[in-house]
Amino acid sequence: MNNRLRGWLIITAGVIVFLVIIANPQWWSAGLEYLFPDERQVLYTRTSLWQLTLEHLRLVALSSGLTMVIGLPLGIWVTRRSGLSFQPIVNNLVSIGQTFPPVAVLALAVPVLGFGLKPTVLALFLYGLLPVVRNTIAGIQAVPFAAVDAARGLGMNRGQTLFRVELPLSARVILTGIRISVIINIGTAMIGAVIGAGGLGMPVVAGLAQDNVAYILQGVIPAAFLAIIMDRILAGFESLFAYGEEKTSAPRFRENRRLVG
Repeated sequence: MNNRLRGWLIITAGVIVFLVIIANPQWWSAGLEYLFPDERQVLYTRTSLWQLTLEHLRLVALSSGLTMVIGLPLGIWVTRRSGLSFQPIVNNLVSIGQTFPPVAVLALAVPVLGFGLKPTVLALFLYGLLPVVRNTIAGIQAVPFAAVDAARGLGMNRGQTLFRVELPLSARVILTGIRISVIINIGTAMIGAVIGAGGLGMPVVAGLAQDNVAYILQGVIPAAFLAIIMDRILAGFESLFAYGEEKTSAPRFRENRRLVG
């Protein structure tokens, strides 16, 4: 069994264990009662942990999906001739989005968008935009000029060169940016509970309000495991592109360079 297959089996096992744990509230109750025998109530009962996890995943999926839909084309555009002059402006804008606290975005967005899902997704989108845009730019700019030149010499137009050469060779760097953005959003999505968006921040907020550490752990522990699992899944996809770069792309472009030269 090779290392790549073993890694995916470990990830699959981790996902199964995670799902089994969050689907069994009696296990949480037994463990928390043991850790906190003086607490009158250790289990957050307003919503099941399973439902909270699904709400959390929805927040992350919507915000990360929006980040990719906007961030990837934006990063590609500023590496093209038509958008190159806008690259410093775009870099500054996405940097501001990263440094602007999500709580402040919520405070400004709630009067306009109301409570719940929409302002939370907006805050997570702005906060996760920087790594996607920056890594897209960095990945495309790191593609060897010889590879692009070879593609042009073989008769490819700019669009074909982008999709058949530049994006495949920069995919690993781009995926790293997406991976960072998703992990950031998993942790930051906890703030959505403050304005009624649900998610794993709900027991955390309740625990802070009632000084109940058992409640806080019910939100923090699943969120941490969720971040680890997603990190490993996306890292697995990165390794697939690394394999493709080593085994397929490099020899082809070495051959193309010989043909063009």
